[in-house]
Amino acid sequence: MEIGSDHKDFFSRRCVWVNGPIIVGAGPSGLAVGACLKEQGVPFIVLERADCIASLWKNRTYDRLKLHLPKQFCQLPKLPFPDDYPEYPTKNQFIDYLESYAQHFEINPRFNECVQSAKYDETCGLWRVRSFSTKGSGVKGGSEVEYICRWLVVATGENAERVIPEIEGLAEFMGQVIHACDYKSGKDFKGKQVLVVGCGNSGMEVCLDLCNHSAIPYMVVRSSVHVLPREVFGKSTFETAVFLMKWLPLWLVDKLLLFLAWLVLGGTEKYGLKRPSVGPFELKNTQGKTPVLDIGALEKIKSGEINVVPGIKRISLGRVELDDGQNLEVDSIVLATGYRSNVPSWLQGSDFFSKNGFPKQPFPNGWKGKSGLYAAGFTRRGLSGASLDAMRIAQDIGTVWKEETILTKQFIACHRRCISQF
Repeated sequence: MEIGSDHKDFFSRRCVWVNGPIIVGAGPSGLAVGACLKEQGVPFIVLERADCIASLWKNRTYDRLKLHLPKQFCQLPKLPFPDDYPEYPTKNQFIDYLESYAQHFEINPRFNECVQSAKYDETCGLWRVRSFSTKGSGVKGGSEVEYICRWLVVATGENAERVIPEIEGLAEFMGQVIHACDYKSGKDFKGKQVLVVGCGNSGMEVCLDLCNHSAIPYMVVRSSVHVLPREVFGKSTFETAVFLMKWLPLWLVDKLLLFLAWLVLGGTEKYGLKRPSVGPFELKNTQGKTPVLDIGALEKIKSGEINVVPGIKRISLGRVELDDGQNLEVDSIVLATGYRSNVPSWLQGSDFFSKNGFPKQPFPNGWKGKSGLYAAGFTRRGLSGASLDAMRIAQDIGTVWKEETILTKQFIACHRRCISQF
């Protein structure tokens, strides 16, 4: 009998049975799910393609980064931030917190495990997760492992892959071109003219950092953007919004926030920052576009230290032609053009995720799919949304796990009684 290629692959690679769920991703979302499963008494393994936890935070963030929201909105379940942490922890403080979180809950991810594919096998009712391992395999170039499990938790996050826009002539540019994930500090650009493509939180902060290191930044603003103060009268803008949304409809909260923003920041349109017609939180909920929380960049824009320019028409050698016909001579380009989910590249045979790598069901219903599939950290609501996902996922799996454990114990006890009667 001819054996199909899938079955040949199955028998040729090393197979590992997982007594519990597989969590793909060892970022904050994956760690949160692991901690909540520990509390439920459910075993699991975590597969991580990098060689450390929270690789995005460790390897792909700039030095000056701090959490944009107060720490109470960013802590993971079951373990708060240390009391001596500031209101807005730094990048290194957050990494230290995540490492202590993993240690506290004894979460030990399997690093250097890049998931190639995950598919639900209807025949046996189990997930088959193929991973390429590059560590400790004893085989040159790594080895492939197939994990078999009942539950699969996708925790690779909203920011798994960088987005590189298609810009005419970008490949011909003779200066340095980097994505914001490779930007560390403005000290490397002192005295240089730098084009920053993107006006989100990353673009604004990169421009501010460049200014603080005596560089000359030009910030490309192609579309409208909401800029809000990080704090209003000493209170976090986000915290204020969360409080107001308990009592008021979203549209009214947005109007109040925009009024407060106008009081604190003044008008922004005259500086090239046109506001969208949709309010900041409605836009965040419907399209996932996060408002910019200003920490000083707007003052630099008002003073002319950060130059706001329109979209790029084309690039050639060291020159950038803008949509308004203006030409710029720049030394470097930083692409603060965001990130995207990579789920469609490896999750197969499931209609739970859409083509953009996000669950089709919007928050709060996007955490659970069919056949034991779950998603953590795709809420577009930051770490608080990931924490909520983690608790729901662990509770759901834990309920089934406990029921089946009780049934198994009852069966064993009954079996022993039957034997003793002979």
